[in-house]
Amino acid sequence: MASERCRSGRSLGGHRFVRYDPVVHGPVRIGQVVGGGRGRASTLAAGRPAYLLDGDNLRFGLNGDLGFSAADRDENVRRVAHVARLFADAGVVAIVPLISPYRAARQLARSLHEAADVVFAEVFVDTPLEICEQRDPKGLYAKARAGEIKGMTGIDDPYEAPLDPEHRFTPADGDPAAVAKLLISRL
Repeated sequence: MASERCRSGRSLGGHRFVRYDPVVHGPVRIGQVVGGGRGRASTLAAGRPAYLLDGDNLRFGLNGDLGFSAADRDENVRRVAHVARLFADAGVVAIVPLISPYRAARQLARSLHEAADVVFAEVFVDTPLEICEQRDPKGLYAKARAGEIKGMTGIDDPYEAPLDPEHRFTPADGDPAAVAKLLISRL
């Protein structure tokens, strides 16, 4: 479990701010965004400012120029990692639910945080592909299986599971709300 480190001697308004970014990821449409939103609410309720950097929303603005090639996916993760680090520098917990299929991009995100002395917590929502397909409200898996979508994580594009995440959750840990509650209890 990652430990929290406070910024050296800095405080705003008498509050010490914790520099901490949990990055939530897993295969496509596993409920990580719902879990991330509940995690943000729980973090705020615990008195810690938090912001949800949702991957889908960021693709409409900051990352609107990116597609879904391997290079574009890596660039998406790199940009979001920089934004999350800036939030942490301001004392805001950035909860980052992203589909981040490649280990190298996740390692880059980790190294950006470590270089700034910001705790990076990798949260792996380890869900079998079959369950992801059952929980798919957009029908993306069905479209990928029908050949309508190319480069779908877990179908015709790889997902490289993390080797040593700080937090790992499986369906046995409960629904997204239960997982969010478990995660916040560990932070």
